[in-house]
Parts: sequence; structure tokens; C-alpha cells
Amino acid sequence: MLDITNMTKVFYPGTVNEKMAIDDVSLHVNKEDVVCVVGSNGSGKSTLFNLVSGTYPLTSGKIIFDGTDVTNSAEYKRAMTIGRIFQDPTKGTAANMSIEDNMITAATKGMKGLRISLNNEKREMFRRLLEPIGLQDRLKDNVGLLSGGQRQALTLLMTVMSKPKMVLLDEHTAALDPRNAQIVMDLTERYIKEYKLTALMVTHNMQFAIDFGTRLIMMDEGNIILDVSGEEKSKLTVNKLVRLFKSLRNKTFDSDQGLLTKG
Repeated sequence: MLDITNMTKVFYPGTVNEKMAIDDVSLHVNKEDVVCVVGSNGSGKSTLFNLVSGTYPLTSGKIIFDGTDVTNSAEYKRAMTIGRIFQDPTKGTAANMSIEDNMITAATKGMKGLRISLNNEKREMFRRLLEPIGLQDRLKDNVGLLSGGQRQALTLLMTVMSKPKMVLLDEHTAALDPRNAQIVMDLTERYIKEYKLTALMVTHNMQFAIDFGTRLIMMDEGNIILDVSGEEKSKLTVNKLVRLFKSLRNKTFDSDQGLLTKG
């Protein structure tokens, strides 16, 4: 599904501010893999996502997605098959549009030459899809009236409605309170299974990363230093993960206590 080969990203090359953000990283992600990405601030997690999504160009290396070389493809083209959900709940929806208008836009993403129209059949389908979120009776409400948790849940639903081949979950629960974060995580797990999605999830919550998905990747200083799956992943604990990091890098995590959050 995703093959990254010798990917490097250098910011401000040739200046006093030169920064190696991604250092010769190679990664293979199989179809329906659900990969959690953890690491300290500045480890390269967000840069990795920005390179995969096309937000940043690579300094060197290659990205093959679903058999196609997308190394030089524009971000908007990749967005047709790679969905991305950000930390900010306001980024994935249009606040001045109704819930149903947001949903019809998501449902017709990438369909050229089709007139976007709503009818009773579509509205009934939207109501069924909204039931797990509790918004089935609010189709006419503007999205700007929703809470942050509701907007993020709606963003998640709209993303899977657009039928992406891969979803990038970019700390998508970090801005939510614990209750809403758990609701969105439960919905994430449900939709990934239901729609058989491939996903990468960046999180600062180590317990989420251990409990969720099929693989766990740890990054540090622009490198992937740990990649575990299966039984090895299932036996991890937060303390074991911290000890692994220390043994691999001969140092402890930085002062960001979010890395050690257990839920």
C-alpha cells in the first residue's frame, strides 16, 4: 500500500538554520495495517505525515502509494485517496454549512461532472450514519453549532465517507477532553474495521498507541528506531516502551509529559 524509500527532509538547507527533520527513512505499510506513530516533540512524526500527504516536498527519496509513484504529486491530488484528520476539530468541516451539506460534499469528493443534490433517500442514509455520533436529528444545523468533540466525530465520518485508501490521523484526539477523546477513538476503531482502512496515527498518548492498531512505530531525531507488531506489540506497557526508548537511544524522553499519559 505505502512504500517509502530513503526519504529525507532537510529544512533551510545551506543556512545556519539547517535542520534534518527526516533522515533516510524507509517504511513499508501493508493494506489494512493500522500503524501508531509515537516519539518526543521534534522526532519527525508530523514531518512524516506532511511528506506522505504532499504538504512538503521531499529533499530526497521516493514515495510509492498503491503502486503509483507520488513523490512529486501535488497535495490536492493525494487528498483524493489519502484522508487526513488534524488535531484542530475545526479543520475538517465547514462551520457555515449544515451537517447535511458537509456530508454530501464528502460523499461526492472526487466525482467529476456530478451535480451535488440532496433527496430524502440521501438524508435517511445520513441519519443512519450519524446515529453513532448522536447527530441524526440535526441534519439542518450548521456545523459551527457543534462541540469540538462532535465536530471531530463528524470529520471522522466524512473522511471515511469519501472512501480514502489510507487515513492519516494527526493527533486527532489531542484537543479533546478525555471523555470525547475516548468517544472519537472508539469511532475511529469502528470505522477502520467497518471500512477496512489502512491508517497511520500520530499520538502523544502512549496507552492509545499500545492499545490501538496492528503496529507501533517509535521515532526519534528523524529516524524510525522501533517497529513492533503482533504479539510483541500486545505485550507492551507504557513503562516497557519508555525503557525501550532509553535502551535504544541511551537517553530519556524530553519534558513533554504527554508522552507518558496513560489515558
